Amino acid sequence: MALFRFPLRPTYGQKLTLLATLPLILAVAAISLLVAHQSRLMAEREIKAMEQQLIEAKKAELKNYVTQARNGFYFIYGSAAPDDDLAKEQVMQILSAMIYGEEGAFFVYDYDGNNLVSPRQTDLINKNWLGLTDSEGTPVVDQLLAIARQGAGYHSYLWPKPSSGEEARMITYVTSFPSWGWAVGTGVFIDDVLESSAAARADVEARVRRTFLYIGGITLTAVLLVFSTGMFLNIRERRLADVKLKELNQRVFDAQEEERGRVARELHDGISQILVGVRYALDTAKRRLRQGDDRAGDTLDKGIGNLLGAIQEVRRISRDLRPAALDDLGLGPALKALTEDFAVRTGIDTEFNTVVFRNRLDQDSKIALYRIAQEALTNIERHANATCVSVDIRGHRNGATMAIKDNGVGMPQDIGRRDRPGGLGLRNMQERIEQLDGNLKIMSSRDGTLIEAELPLSHLLPPEEPNDPAASAASHLFDTPKTGASS
Repeated sequence: MALFRFPLRPTYGQKLTLLATLPLILAVAAISLLVAHQSRLMAEREIKAMEQQLIEAKKAELKNYVTQARNGFYFIYGSAAPDDDLAKEQVMQILSAMIYGEEGAFFVYDYDGNNLVSPRQTDLINKNWLGLTDSEGTPVVDQLLAIARQGAGYHSYLWPKPSSGEEARMITYVTSFPSWGWAVGTGVFIDDVLESSAAARADVEARVRRTFLYIGGITLTAVLLVFSTGMFLNIRERRLADVKLKELNQRVFDAQEEERGRVARELHDGISQILVGVRYALDTAKRRLRQGDDRAGDTLDKGIGNLLGAIQEVRRISRDLRPAALDDLGLGPALKALTEDFAVRTGIDTEFNTVVFRNRLDQDSKIALYRIAQEALTNIERHANATCVSVDIRGHRNGATMAIKDNGVGMPQDIGRRDRPGGLGLRNMQERIEQLDGNLKIMSSRDGTLIEAELPLSHLLPPEEPNDPAASAASHLFDTPKTGASS
C-alpha cells in the first residue's frame, strides 16, 4: 500500500514539488508544441517555395525545348500544305531524333488521339490513346489534346519512366500545329524535385525531434534541479523544525517545572505552614480541654481562622491554575477578579476598565488574554516597582485589544532575547498571541511599560441570541463601562 501513497495521498512536500514542477512542465510542453508547430509551418512554406521555383524552372526549360524544336523544323512546316505527307514525315524524323537527357524526348499526337512520335516508348506509336489515364485517374492524352487545341500549356500526370518502367510524376509542355492537327510536346520527370522536398521535410522533422529532445533534456534538468532544491530545503527545514521542536519541548518542560516549583513553594510556604498551625492549635485546644482550661475556645477559634485561611489559599492557587470565573462568567469577570486580587496582594493601586463587549471572544482567545494579563501582572509585581497599574480591554471593529500599563522603572531593551533567562514569560506571551494571528506590542521606558495585545476580528463570535438568559447574564457581567480595584 505504500506504493500508492503518493498518487492517492500526497504529502505536503510532494504537493510543493508538484506545485513547483507541474506549471514548469506544462509551460515547457506548450512552448515545445508551439515551437514545433511554427517550425513546421515555416519549413513547409520554404519547401513549397523551393519546390515551386524548381518546377517553374523545369517548365521554363520545357517551353524552351519545344520552342527550339519548333524553330528547327518551322521552315518545313511553314511552307507545307495540310496534306503534305512528305513534310510531315520529315518533321516526325526530326522530332524522333531529338532525344535529350536520360528520359527526355518529344512526342506527337494527332487530334484523333493517335500517337505519331514516341522515340523512347516505340510501342505507343500508331495506336490510338484516347481515354488513357494514369494510376490516379488523371486523363493524359485527352487533356494534352485539349490544351493543344487551345494553343499551348502544361499538364502534370503520372507516367512510366522509359528506363525503369516505374511511374513517376511528369510535367509536360504541349503546343499545337493546327494546320496539320498535331499536338507536339515534351515532358520531364520531377521525381528529383519531389525527393528533394521529401528529404527537406524529413530533415525538418528530424530537427524538430532533436529540438524536442533538447527541450526535454533541459526540462528534465530543471525538474531535477527543482526537485533536488526542494529536497534540500525540505531536509533543511525539517532539521530546523526538529531543533525548534526540541527547544519548544525543553521550554515546555522548563515551564512545567517552574509551575510545579511555584505550586510546591506555595503549598509548602503557605498551606503547609497554615495547616501546621491548625494542627498545633487543635493539639493545644485538646490539651486545654482535658485540663479544663477556659482558653480552649479561643484556641479553637484561632485554629478555625487558620483553617479558613488555608481554604482561601487553596482557592487562590486553584484560581491561578485555572480560574473558574473564566469558564463560568467570561473574560471580563475573570480579569476583574485577577486585578482585585493583585491589588489586595501587592498593595498597588490597580484600575480595570472595559467597554460593552458582550463576552464574544472564543475560548482560545479568552485563555490567551487571561494568561497574558496574569504574566504581565506577575512581572509588574516582581520587577517593576510600580505604584499604579491599569488594565484595559475593549472590542472594536477590527477585533479586540487588551492594554496593561504601569508606572514602574521599565524593562531592559534586550529582555526578550533568548539568552536572557528573564525573557521566558515575554516569549510565552508572544507565542500565545501569534498562535491566534494576533499582535503583541511592548513599549517600555523609564516612566513605565505598556503591553498591548491585539486579536483579529476572526476570533470574535457572533452576537448571542437575546432569548438565551444564561448567555445574557454572563455577557452583562462584561458590559460594565468602567470598574476599578484599588488597594
